[in-house]
Amino acid sequence: MIPFTKAHACGNDFLIVTEEAAQGCDWAELTRRLCARNTGIGADGIEFFAWTGPNTGRLRLHNADGSIAEISGNGTRCVAAWMARELGSQPDDSLQIATDAGLRVCHVNAIGTASGYSVEMTAGMGIPTFAPRTVTLTSGLQIAGVEVNTGNPQFIVVVDNAEFAVAGRPWTEIGAEICFHPNFPHQTNVEFVRIVSPTEIEIRIFERGVGPTTSSGTGSSASATAALAYYPCLSPLTVVAPGGAQTVSWDGPGAELKLTGPAALIARGEAFYEPAGQLGLL
Repeated sequence: MIPFTKAHACGNDFLIVTEEAAQGCDWAELTRRLCARNTGIGADGIEFFAWTGPNTGRLRLHNADGSIAEISGNGTRCVAAWMARELGSQPDDSLQIATDAGLRVCHVNAIGTASGYSVEMTAGMGIPTFAPRTVTLTSGLQIAGVEVNTGNPQFIVVVDNAEFAVAGRPWTEIGAEICFHPNFPHQTNVEFVRIVSPTEIEIRIFERGVGPTTSSGTGSSASATAALAYYPCLSPLTVVAPGGAQTVSWDGPGAELKLTGPAALIARGEAFYEPAGQLGLL
């Protein structure tokens, strides 16, 4: 049996499994089976976690398809919410989480217990790197965008329509082709950005290893980076995804991004897992 906690941040959902509980398992296989929407528990990925101190931990992320990702901003916040409940944290407490993209510090702003357990927090997202880049699709269509790294690779495309279409094609098609484009040998996350006002943008997300998803912390951060660096937008910037809004604060090149948003614990349980068997829920 594999104990798990399920959490989400703006609908971007994750399973939290301790490394101790997953000892001896093939993490990629375990992730694919538990994250399957119809035959498993269902999630965008698993955060494998280990305590490293009284209020510090280490996590390693596998996407739903079993691939390894450097970091998820929303996933890290979900883990921080889980840590906060385990520790009995209070507002103004901070939690430190080591990821494959570096150390992330999550500051607890507020805790809600009216319906379940939720935490509003601000997380340091590191110092982004960014540059304009054009990608040529197999059709010959050239897509101008901004390549951003927020601990993982992102490609930002700014659009001018409410459907987020590019050259008349759905954003999901364009996102899939860019994600797997030869220019990105390790694949890339893709965000489509519509500027609503100087203080608000709206995004759609094609996530590496997942596909279209409701929200992304690193994607929101990267989208805000592109909007603030190359368009007349102002910090703090509200980033609205289908799953909800988050806020990004950034003082410009060389400064760390700060991402503020919610994370909620959904459920705890145990999953049947036998390497050569079937997955079921208890």
